[in-house]
Amino acid sequence: MAVYTAIDDPSAHFHVQLWTGNGTSQTITNDANAGDFSPDWVWIKNRTSSGGAGPQIIWNTTRTADREFHMQSTEAEHTTTNGITAFNADGFDLGNGGTVNENNSNFVSWQWIANGNTKTTYSASGNQLAGNFQANTTAGFSIITYSGNATNGATVQHGLGAAPEMVWLKDRNNTGDAGGTNWLAIYTIADGSSDRLYVNDNNAKYDLSGTELRCDFDSSNLTLGTWNNLNASGPHVGFCFRSIQGYSKFGSYTGNGAPDGTFVYLGFKPAFLLVKQTDGADNWQLVDHKRDIDNIVENFLMPDSNAAETTHANNIKVDFLSNGFKCRATNSVFNGNGNDYIYMAFAESPFVTSTGIPATAR
Repeated sequence: MAVYTAIDDPSAHFHVQLWTGNGTSQTITNDANAGDFSPDWVWIKNRTSSGGAGPQIIWNTTRTADREFHMQSTEAEHTTTNGITAFNADGFDLGNGGTVNENNSNFVSWQWIANGNTKTTYSASGNQLAGNFQANTTAGFSIITYSGNATNGATVQHGLGAAPEMVWLKDRNNTGDAGGTNWLAIYTIADGSSDRLYVNDNNAKYDLSGTELRCDFDSSNLTLGTWNNLNASGPHVGFCFRSIQGYSKFGSYTGNGAPDGTFVYLGFKPAFLLVKQTDGADNWQLVDHKRDIDNIVENFLMPDSNAAETTHANNIKVDFLSNGFKCRATNSVFNGNGNDYIYMAFAESPFVTSTGIPATAR
């Protein structure tokens, strides 16, 4: 009989780490079970900045430790010397930058492992653009880079071995738009077709199709249109995801507008939950199991904003359950009556391990 999941300890592939800044430099050592890995994608947020704000900063090993993005903005990739200064076997080193290490501020990082910075590189050929990927097929995650050519039908390899359900893309140089290019979240989890949101904005979804806006997924490639945000001439970066039973889930739900809110089955106890209303202009909402160690979960960060952590005064709450999450709010940001939402979730523990051990409730 097939086992429920091949990933008994999700921290082998994804981990949430907290620390307090010291204003000089420090080494962040992961405290997970199996998650003491060298991360390939690190996303850091200052939760309690004395200035009241701090950017959403990401690094990845396909680039180098001195290259970062601010995800809440349209800025190009840029060089820094006081952010992450090195990736280690069980975490990373930090410089004295206030965005990652402000003295006495509290920080969170979300970390994923791809392929240990081992990349597969391929050349331009026919419709295929030149690029590379590093893929963790077990956990359904890959990091891609490619050089766009503004041509309809251009293809990019993602390395997952199955079609992704969610892809985040960014023009690294902002060559496409004079004012900077947006972070694209392109997904098929709502209706099977390609839809688009901006990670750095609270906009509603937009359908992608046609010669310009096309972005299709199959088991090997992304196929792109001519739109600057997707395929401007020059370098791009992307992060690709697909659901893995017992470890990750990318899906959609409809809110009911009640305090006894919508229940969403994941098949695991969540460690990370990112939600966005798709039929209205509300902020992205992000919660995790380290900043909230028990229910009700209510310490939210907003990836499209540099705002500090908030508990929201307008009734936005959720419960983490052994097999999913349940909305405990009436607000349209998370559970509006009849509103549509997408989510990305990663596990703390599967609902049932490969040896039949069930997840415990909080």
